[in-house]
Amino acid sequence: MTAEILFLVQIGVVIFVGRFLGEALQRIRQPAVMGPLLAGLLLGPSVLGAIWPQVQHAIFPPSHQQKSMIDAVSQLGVLMLLLLTGMETDLKLVRKSGHAAVSVSITGICLPFVCGFALGQFFPAAMLANADQRFVGSLFLGTALSISSVKIVAMVVREMDFMRRRLGQLIVASAVIEDTIGWVIIAITFSLAGRGTVDALSLGQSILGTALFFALSFTFGRRLVFSLIRWANDNLVSEAPVVTVILLLMMGMALITYLIGVQTVLGAFVAGILVGESPILTRQIDRQLRGLIMGLFMPVFFGVAGLTADLTILKDPALAALTAGLVAVACVGKFTGAFLGGKLGGLTSQECLALGCAMNARGSTEVIVATIGLSAGVLSQNLFTMIVAMAIITTMMMPPMLRSSLARLPLDGEEKRRLDLEAFEAKGFLPNLERLLLAVDESANGKFASRLAGLIAGARGIPTTVLHIAAGAGARKAGGTMEHSAESAVKAGAQTMAAVEKEATKTTPSKVEVTTRVKEAGIEEAVASEARKGYDLLLIGVERTTAVDGFHRDVAHVALGFSGPLAIVVARGEHRQRPIDSGFKILVPVTGTDFARRGAEVAIALARSHEAPITALYVSDAGRVAVREGRSQRATATRRREEALLKDVVALADRYDTGVKTAMRVDVAADEAILREVVAGRYNLVVMGVSRRPGDVLFFGDVAAAVLAGAKASVLLVSS
Repeated sequence: MTAEILFLVQIGVVIFVGRFLGEALQRIRQPAVMGPLLAGLLLGPSVLGAIWPQVQHAIFPPSHQQKSMIDAVSQLGVLMLLLLTGMETDLKLVRKSGHAAVSVSITGICLPFVCGFALGQFFPAAMLANADQRFVGSLFLGTALSISSVKIVAMVVREMDFMRRRLGQLIVASAVIEDTIGWVIIAITFSLAGRGTVDALSLGQSILGTALFFALSFTFGRRLVFSLIRWANDNLVSEAPVVTVILLLMMGMALITYLIGVQTVLGAFVAGILVGESPILTRQIDRQLRGLIMGLFMPVFFGVAGLTADLTILKDPALAALTAGLVAVACVGKFTGAFLGGKLGGLTSQECLALGCAMNARGSTEVIVATIGLSAGVLSQNLFTMIVAMAIITTMMMPPMLRSSLARLPLDGEEKRRLDLEAFEAKGFLPNLERLLLAVDESANGKFASRLAGLIAGARGIPTTVLHIAAGAGARKAGGTMEHSAESAVKAGAQTMAAVEKEATKTTPSKVEVTTRVKEAGIEEAVASEARKGYDLLLIGVERTTAVDGFHRDVAHVALGFSGPLAIVVARGEHRQRPIDSGFKILVPVTGTDFARRGAEVAIALARSHEAPITALYVSDAGRVAVREGRSQRATATRRREEALLKDVVALADRYDTGVKTAMRVDVAADEAILREVVAGRYNLVVMGVSRRPGDVLFFGDVAAAVLAGAKASVLLVSS
């Protein structure tokens, strides 16, 4: 076979065997990510090379030229894996976990680091790649023993349905902090190894360079990454432009860390963190990148790591004893450090036990570290194999131990309430919005719509784009400040909602990024062009909204350019006079449909922003018809259904600590009942969840049309 064909065979065999073993491991509740590593061990000198060396050498010949081809993919795989690890790093979770996560991380790193460093000082010189650099080798060994695998920890915690539990969050947050500190230490250690000497000047340069890199990355770099991702998504028309930009950012930051004298993996890891915090398209980015990384680069990298290790060295009793000692020191040091950190953080003994078990998994992270150490000349081949063996043993031990310890921890009432809310939000409408588009003119209606958009976006820092369209007749321009007026209204609404969210959850939402665009083409064409950039909801606020036969053509043209969920705002009364600071008294009709329930979500969110009174009104003539026709059993069943629907809305509001009144009207047509209730209750805003009817005409049904035409209050129609 030619070198190219043999390369394809190697890649194919490694991926196939790694996938097969990963599937088998997952079925016995072990981390599937270890499958490719075990595949490398099976295909390498450890198993196949020992049983059938001719076949092993035929598939994986020892020639440098052939090995360099698959090694190149493996080295790129390291950066890709660190990019994905960074994207999965949740810094908000770290901040939320507080001092307990910090104490667990500090003791969980320091104690095993000291143990590993001390072990390196007493290791036989033959085990070190360079006996003259024992100090650097000891630093590396200490780091290798102190690091945990966020991926393995998070996977087991998620599998146990503990990811959103307080202790689960603490475990993952601690692993994130340890991982981050570990990569910094590794980068500095390897920079020292590259210089060949350890002195105050070289150490200071490495630490100062790393600190400066972090400072610039999380200030100027964060804004640059966000801007580049948004620019690529909004302006490039070729396929997967955002993925290309992310890969270029990863490579650029990896090169920057190389130039400042630390490892390239640190740049890839930080790039992943910044990409993961990008306010737009995070789910799409994750899906596009994850398939490439998990399907190709991850199995190749771990497969090559397994091929490099030779477990046959453990036939030597001395090496086997050293490996057993390494595993013992790693386990005891890590468990004790995490346990003590938990105690310092105020946790119970049972919680500290779970922490100690969780932090002991080295998994994929350890293999990455060992591979880098081998390639940098810090590790000898034997020590590399021992560390890989330690990673496998500790990773396989962790899942059953953690499952056993977590199963004994009861769920308290407050935590159950929070978990129920998060489970609901995972299926909700508003919590899953990622980007808003606001089409407005400079009218009072446009300002009111801008304010509502800010209230919707503010709870979760949803990026919002303001698209200014031509002014309708009778609308007044505010001295050329049209763009700033809408943008300031969005920001004012967002700040109001962010303050409410911070008070309720004790966390500060991300700042709402507002982008302003001015229509440069026809209304429908401008909206359609902007919509292609990816939006989850369009809000429309223009001066001329209604006409004699339904919606004005300005609104219809805007709506026709957008195929997703949309909301149409009609400001009346005090909302037209004071669109920015007027209060709410909200009426939300409910019918039991999914779109009506999503309308109730929006109404509750608006009421929550101002602690405004809100009433859920159920309207149906089914009960009246049943009674008139003498079917009392049917009337009773209908009444039970009506009460259940209202209870569902009340439960929805209770999740957000918002009080809601209920009312029921079964003696009149739906539109008449709603209009009467608006007058009787003096409501100033009607929020209706509606369904868009098919056809070329913008129409949401007769009831919505009647309410829009007859109500004296403001109306918000939410078509989801």
